[in-house]
Amino acid sequence: MRFIIVSGTVLLLHLLSSCSDQSKEMADASFANLIPKPVKAERGKSYFRVPADLNIYVVAADTSLLRTAQQLEQLFSPVSKASIQTSGFNQQSAGIHLQLVNDSSFSAEGYELAVSDSSIHLTAHQPAGIFYGLQTLRQLLPPSAEINTTQKNWMIATGAIKDQPLYNMRGAMLDVARHFFGIDDVKRYIDFLAAYKMNVLHLHLSDDQGWRIEIKKWPKLTAIGGSTQVGGGQGGFYTQEQYREIVQYAADRFITVIPEIDMPGHTNAALASYPELNCNPKDTLPRLYTGTEVGFSTFCTTNEAVYGFVDDVLG
Repeated sequence: MRFIIVSGTVLLLHLLSSCSDQSKEMADASFANLIPKPVKAERGKSYFRVPADLNIYVVAADTSLLRTAQQLEQLFSPVSKASIQTSGFNQQSAGIHLQLVNDSSFSAEGYELAVSDSSIHLTAHQPAGIFYGLQTLRQLLPPSAEINTTQKNWMIATGAIKDQPLYNMRGAMLDVARHFFGIDDVKRYIDFLAAYKMNVLHLHLSDDQGWRIEIKKWPKLTAIGGSTQVGGGQGGFYTQEQYREIVQYAADRFITVIPEIDMPGHTNAALASYPELNCNPKDTLPRLYTGTEVGFSTFCTTNEAVYGFVDDVLG
């Protein structure tokens, strides 16, 4: 029996050592493969082990900082009972520190992230910098932080990272006019953009194939013009309340939504909905279109009704 116990102990120690080595390898790889590449990243010599009870210190009860702290709290919830602290802060406190500083050498979206074996300090001049530093911290965590595996031994490589964006506008486009995506899909897309520090979402809301935003004075735009999509099948649209929700969800992640309403061309969905926008409303009206080619439609620029429509839509 004594031999079995000793052997079991040795085996357990070997397994724990292997898990620890694997966690360190993942931490090293994460530090070396940050996207986008930071302006400056200096690797330390040790690791921050996420404790069972993690304090997140917010220096100044700024609303956006508290929101970021709550995201950290959720991020670490699989492995730690994290709690947000708005008092009792000092530089030596173990845990994660979020702090805005009055230092104009930071850009509006710049940040510094310092990881030691006992604490993590995230510093910026503006809340956006804190948020982007959080995205870097997410990438420093093991893959299990994103995919909910059972791995519990989270380690973060120590080091110092200083970063700021090269371009003020960094974005991507989502075309919901040709193929409609519901509000949950749009939010998920926004999450991906935020994770890689993009700050603009170009949302393509109308084209020949569909009209996707509610204009209450012109209800047929969505009832008819939003009813289908490329390839046929059911389309869809966003109510004004849903669109506000998308805009706010993006703003909470420091992303600006730029809406695209095509006109005077690429307007078949609108023309099929309202005959008065055509030059000769008595002619055969355009039909709803489910193809992919565009550029064959236009509003009638000599028709005064068109200008009232434009005022209502853009207003």
